[in-house]
Amino acid sequence: MAALPRRDEGWFTSLYAAHYPDIVRYGLRRLGERDASTELAQEVFVVAWRRRSQVPDHGLPWLYGVARKLLANEWRARRSRPVPLPAAGPEPPPFDCESDMVAMVADLRAALATLSEADQEILRLVGWEQLTVAEAAVVLDCSPATAAVRLHRARRRLAAALEPARSSSIEPCRIAAKGLV
Repeated sequence: MAALPRRDEGWFTSLYAAHYPDIVRYGLRRLGERDASTELAQEVFVVAWRRRSQVPDHGLPWLYGVARKLLANEWRARRSRPVPLPAAGPEPPPFDCESDMVAMVADLRAALATLSEADQEILRLVGWEQLTVAEAAVVLDCSPATAAVRLHRARRRLAAALEPARSSSIEPCRIAAKGLV
């Protein structure tokens, strides 16, 4: 049985020098931003250092696999981040016409009122209180996974309740552009 190569700082430095530009380009093609792609590359090499005994001799595909998993985790996290609902209070209207804002808020409140108390609570915790799903789960005394499912379902029911408002005088793209549903 052949002995594993020494995985010391010299090994890591040569791996880094040989593949860092490749990983940055990989990230750049997927993220489109230089800063984000260099941050991704740094995270990939942190994983490589921690798991250096698992890195194969031809490490580039393994490094790409790590980058892919890190990107997937980030995209999953972005999808699970809530889109905040507008807070009630004195904020300047986001549209040119103040009556559009008043009508939109009225429609949103009317749609919320049609939902169950549980749906309203998860939407308010995440949208108005700006809690994360995990923080809302603590408040609701449930697991983060349960809170995420509740939030997903509540958003779907809110979107359905807003359908009549979308087909009324408010332009649908304006509601969607503000991230309300």
